[in-house]
Amino acid sequence: MWRGPHLRATCRRKLDNGNPLSKRRISFLVPGDWNTPTGGYTYDRRMVQSLEDGGWVVDVYHLPGAWPYPDTGVLSATAAIVASLPDGALVVADGLAFGAMAAVVKKHTPRLRWVALVHHPLHLETGLDETTREQLLVGESSALQSAAQVVVTSHSTVLDVVAMGVPKAHIAVVEPGTDPQALRAGRSVRDSTAVRLLCVATVTPRKGHAVLLQALDGLGHLPWELHNVGSLDRDPALASRLQAMSEEGVLAGRVCWHGAVDDEALQAHYAQADLFVLPSLHEGFGMVVNEAVAHGLPVVTTTAGALAHTLPPGAGLQVPAGNAAALRDALGRLMTEPDLCAQLSAGAQAAAQKLPGWNHQASILADVLEGVA
Repeated sequence: MWRGPHLRATCRRKLDNGNPLSKRRISFLVPGDWNTPTGGYTYDRRMVQSLEDGGWVVDVYHLPGAWPYPDTGVLSATAAIVASLPDGALVVADGLAFGAMAAVVKKHTPRLRWVALVHHPLHLETGLDETTREQLLVGESSALQSAAQVVVTSHSTVLDVVAMGVPKAHIAVVEPGTDPQALRAGRSVRDSTAVRLLCVATVTPRKGHAVLLQALDGLGHLPWELHNVGSLDRDPALASRLQAMSEEGVLAGRVCWHGAVDDEALQAHYAQADLFVLPSLHEGFGMVVNEAVAHGLPVVTTTAGALAHTLPPGAGLQVPAGNAAALRDALGRLMTEPDLCAQLSAGAQAAAQKLPGWNHQASILADVLEGVA
């Protein structure tokens, strides 16, 4: 069980002979609760765990408040945490906070070695008004330009960060790892029962649930059921609208909203699914695509952002983001062409054997951190 940041730091100083500036020691700043089931937090947790397994000492500090929109109290508390770090410390900060605390970053740049971990640029979130988008862009650009190193989770995000004024030489790509899964032999869509579709994504505008429902609305003549797994609390108004939409017409009785679930329940959803679908309008990586591939599921997703490169060749179909008609056609093909579905499932199973694990990816991150240290 993860404990509070100060207790964790105290325990680890004993293990590291009290040296706060060891070459293999970092302070890791996490905005909010990293047990929240999102890809970004999963990446943070698993990298820390693997770094520790590799002999690193990691002091984790959980920053309070709502990020990336901290109020003055949250920024004050964050500034106090940063001020408590020793001169010369190697500090890794999740981009959800780093990009929104430019003033704190700049104040301590002369004495700290900042490493920004960018999962998804803040200003590229779907649904922002132009004023908010511009404010996030300016603040995040300023913060990232102050970092000694920027780590991104995909090659496509490199271009986004370069556009914010960060030299490409200061950016390293460390993609997520994947846990190996026991693959179910002979996976294919079922002939006599409804095809079980699985979408794993927090309900926000960027994840494209509305597009998925529009696509499925035109497939009422086929037997299917959609299971959505992901928090409904990030954007409650949107979640309510989508749930209401799914209770109308041919969608009624076919769409389930499970909300956030624990890992055991999530693995059960993967095991029971026939097809995986992620209709995102943009992704910094899209870890759930690799998770689906690891389970041998054929995938239907978009070409948005890093997704254009995340899905292994031969493991699924891709369509333009936001195009409900194209998404409908792709889903319809897999529901009605069992040979194609079996072929893509076999492609996913083959690709699953080549996905890198978390320890391997953490070793790449460790090399980057040692370079900064």
